[in-house]
Amino acid sequence: MRKVIYFMSMSLDGYIEAPDKGIDWHQVDDDLHHALNERLAAMGGFLHGRVVHELMADFWPTADQDPAAAGPTAEFAVIWRNMPKYVYSRTLQRSDWNTTVVREVVPEEVLALKEQPGGDLALGGAGLAASFAALDLIDEYWVYVHPVLIGRGKPMFPPTDTRTFLRLTSTEAFGNGVVELRYERVEKPPEG
Repeated sequence: MRKVIYFMSMSLDGYIEAPDKGIDWHQVDDDLHHALNERLAAMGGFLHGRVVHELMADFWPTADQDPAAAGPTAEFAVIWRNMPKYVYSRTLQRSDWNTTVVREVVPEEVLALKEQPGGDLALGGAGLAASFAALDLIDEYWVYVHPVLIGRGKPMFPPTDTRTFLRLTSTEAFGNGVVELRYERVEKPPEG
């Protein structure tokens, strides 16, 4: 069965965007971008909320047509266009680029999507991830911690009364200081 993986970059102090919604503090060099492309190309679909989808749709459909956007940027444009996308929105009427609009997060529908053949499903966006987490639908967390403190902004994990136990499965440090942390959900922490 496919997994739902919350796949997100954050600052060391836990934010995914600055107060002005900026992400100019992301430190994505070619090495990291190639690694992200490799991981995302293996996915079976992207699960996004409307805001994340519209940000992506504003740039990636034609990013590879810009002569200045060679290498990993051009590679990801192709990955993004070809990847099945599921956008959770009550207001978006339609979208192009291999996109299905879904009105609500319904556990049975997500489980049916997980049972389809193909790669895992990359979940992006704090709001949608909070909805998935509240319904116990996230299997793994792949967090890309950038070596910067931005002070305030949108947290990767909004406040909740739910406790979720995780087990670290792997780490990777990149030359630019970004660290990938992969966690999987566990029922309860090990004793001791």
